[in-house]
Amino acid sequence: MKNQFEMVIHNINIATMATTDDYGVIHDAAICINQGKIERIIKQVSQQPDITLDIETAIDGQGGWITPGLIDCHTHLIYGGNRANEFEMRLQGATYQEIAQSGGGIVATVNATRSSSEDELFKLAAKRLSYLIDEGVTSIEIKSGYGLDLKTEQKMLQVAKHLDQFSPVSVSKTFLGAHTVPPEFKGQDDAYIDLVCETMMPHLHQLGLIDCVDAFCENVGFTTAQTERVFQAAKQLGLPVKLHAEQLSDLGGSALASQYDAWSVDHLEYLSEHDIPLLKNSGTVATLLPGAFYFLNESQLPPIDGLRKHNVPIAIATDSNPGTSPCLSLLLMMNMATTLFKLTPHEALAGVTRHAAKALRIDEKVGMVKEGMQADLVLWDIETPAELSYRMAGNPCRAVIKNGKVILNKLPTEQ
Repeated sequence: MKNQFEMVIHNINIATMATTDDYGVIHDAAICINQGKIERIIKQVSQQPDITLDIETAIDGQGGWITPGLIDCHTHLIYGGNRANEFEMRLQGATYQEIAQSGGGIVATVNATRSSSEDELFKLAAKRLSYLIDEGVTSIEIKSGYGLDLKTEQKMLQVAKHLDQFSPVSVSKTFLGAHTVPPEFKGQDDAYIDLVCETMMPHLHQLGLIDCVDAFCENVGFTTAQTERVFQAAKQLGLPVKLHAEQLSDLGGSALASQYDAWSVDHLEYLSEHDIPLLKNSGTVATLLPGAFYFLNESQLPPIDGLRKHNVPIAIATDSNPGTSPCLSLLLMMNMATTLFKLTPHEALAGVTRHAAKALRIDEKVGMVKEGMQADLVLWDIETPAELSYRMAGNPCRAVIKNGKVILNKLPTEQ
C-alpha cells in the first residue's frame, strides 16, 4: 500500500477528543496530512509493515502525544498598559473603590488603550499571543471593550483582524462595546447603549470587523434590559451573540442569552440551577474562567454538577485581561479547572479543544483529531493526557501545527 502525503507525524499516541466520555485514545499511530487537513489516521503502525508512505515532511513524535490544537475561546488580549500597580495596591489593603477613585481600574486601561497607536497595540498583543502559541494554542477569540468609543473600538478590532492575517493562528473577533460605561457617559448608561447599538455596532459590522457580539450583564455592568437591546441590535444585523453572565450575581443573563441562541455564556459562578436546561436547549456552551475566579479570591463555585447533569458543553478559557485575569497560560487554566472547579482532566482537555471550538462555532473544522478535520495539532512530551492538567508549571509542548504547517517545532524534522 502506497500513499503520498505532504506531512506525516509518526511514532505517536493520539488523544483524538472525538468521543464524549474519554480521550478517544489511539496508540502507536501516524497522522497523514494533505492540503492542511488530516487525510488519514493509521492505527497500530508497527503491526503494518506493508505500508509505504511517500512523504514530503516527516515528524518523529518520539512516542509523545498528539492532541487537537488548543483553543482559547475568551480573551481580552488587546489593551494598552497593565495594572500590576493596582495588584500591589490591593495587596497593601486598598479597595477597588479607592483604586478607581485614584484613576485606576478599567478606566486606566481605557485611557491607556485610547492613547496607544494601532501599531503599539498590535505589538503588545502579538507578544501576549506568542506565549499562548508556545503552549499549543492554534485558535483564539479576542474581544474589544477597552476603547468604549467608536475610534478605539475600531482600532482594537482592526488589530484583532491583523493578528488573524499575520499571526500563525486563527482569531475570532468579538465586539464588546457594552463592557462598561466610559467616563464621558457616567450616569448615562442608556445613552451609551444607544451609541453601542445605533452607531458602533452597525459601523464596525459594515467594516467586517465583527464575528460575534458580547456584553457584560452584571450588577456592576449592564442590566438584562440593556443587554437585550444589544442582542436585538446584533440580531438585526445577523450577528451571533455571547455573554459575560453570572460572575458576581444572578441577574438571569444566561437565561436571556439562551433566548438568543448565544454561542456561549461565560463565568457563571452564580448561574441558577433552573436556568441550566435553557442552555442545553439553545446549544449554548458554558465557558468557565478559573483565572478570574482565582485572581479575585472568589468562593462561589459554578454549578458544575448541574451542567454535567444536563450535558451542557463546558469550555475553559484564560479570560486574559489586565484587571482580573492577567493570565497567558491555557495549561494553567486546565490545572485550575481541575483543582478549583473539580473538573476531570478529560473535561479540562475537552474544555480547551472540542467544547472551546463549539463556543466559537468552529467545531466543524477544529477541536478534534479526525480524518477530514483541519490539521491543527499539538505534540506533547507527556506520558498520559491527564498530565496536561496535572502540571502546575513547565511546558511539555514540543510542536504546534496549524493548517498542516509547523508553526512551532522543538523536535528534529526529517526531510
